[in-house]
Amino acid sequence: MAQGELFPVGAAPARNASVHADLQALSRNIPVGVHCGTSSWSFPGWAGVVYEAQERATNLARHGLRAYAQHPLLTAVGIDRTYYGPIPARTFAEYADQVPDDFRFLVKAHSTIVSPFGGARTGGDSRWRGSAEHFLDPVYAERAVVEPAVEGLAEKLGVILFQFPPLRWPERRLAALPEALGEFLLALPKGVPYAVEVRNRALLAGASLAAYRDALAAGGAAHGFVVHPEMPGVLWQAEQLGEAVLAGAGTTPVRWMLHPSQEYQAARDAWAPFSQLAAPDPRNRSEVATVARRLASMGKRVLVIVNNKAEGSAPLSIEGLAREWSRGTVSAD
Repeated sequence: MAQGELFPVGAAPARNASVHADLQALSRNIPVGVHCGTSSWSFPGWAGVVYEAQERATNLARHGLRAYAQHPLLTAVGIDRTYYGPIPARTFAEYADQVPDDFRFLVKAHSTIVSPFGGARTGGDSRWRGSAEHFLDPVYAERAVVEPAVEGLAEKLGVILFQFPPLRWPERRLAALPEALGEFLLALPKGVPYAVEVRNRALLAGASLAAYRDALAAGGAAHGFVVHPEMPGVLWQAEQLGEAVLAGAGTTPVRWMLHPSQEYQAARDAWAPFSQLAAPDPRNRSEVATVARRLASMGKRVLVIVNNKAEGSAPLSIEGLAREWSRGTVSAD
C-alpha cells in the first residue's frame, strides 16, 4: 500500500509489538554508523513483528511510523512515495515528528528527474521514446525534491536518492549519461546528502566507469548500492568503484530490493502479506552485511534499506543482517 494514500480521519495510532530481549541485544551489534530500515512501513502482515496487532494498511501509513521507529533494529526508512510525485515540506515534517532524533530517512527523487521516458515505468518497456520534461533538471529537482526534504526533515534526512531505471539505450547514448549526470549533480544545492543508483551494469565498467566516478565526485554524491537482478552483487559494485570512491562520498545507501529469482509483481503476489521469510537469500544477506560494515569502518553513515521482495519480510531480513554482524561472519575486506 502506497505511503501517499488518503487516510481515514480519526484512526488510532498503531502500537508497537513486544520485542524479545535478543533483538535488543542484536541491535548493539549493528556497526556504528549503520541505520537499517525498510521500504515503507504500512504492511499489516508485520503484526507481531513490528506492530502489536494487525492494522489496516491505510491506518499504518498514517499512524504506524511512530510504532515502527520503536523497533530496536529499525532506525531508518525509505520514503518511496516521492518517486511517484513530490510531497510538501509539511508532510516530511509530520514524518520527522514521529521518530527519534537518531532516525534517518531515505528520500527517493521524483521519477521524472531520473527517467527520460516520462515517468515511473518498468525497465523492460520497449515503447520508451524521447525525454521526460524534467530529466536531469536541477532547477526542478531543487524545488520539488531537495528544498521540501531539507526543510521538513532537517537533520533526520539521511540521503536523497536518484534511482535511475534500466536504460535500454544504444551504447553511445548510455556512455554519455555520466557526463550529464555530473553536470546535474554539480548544479544541485551544496551540503545535502545525495546518492545515485543505476540499473545498468555497463555504467560500472570500461570507459563509463571512470566517467561515472568523476560524476559522483563532482557532485559529492555517493553510489547507491542495490541488490537487484538487473545488477551484479554489491561486492562486485564495491570492487568496481574502488576505495577512493567508497571513502570519498557522504551517506551511502545499500538497498536490498529483490530476490534474484523474482520479479516485483510475482514476489508481491506470492509472498504477501510479508509475514515470513519465504525465500532466504544467504548470499546477498552476507554481501549486504559485508559492504555495509566496510563502509562504516571508513567512518561513513550507511542506510541499509530492505524490501519485502528481498526474502519475503523486510523486518525479518534485517534481523538476519543483525545476526550476521553479531556472529562476526562478514569481512570488512
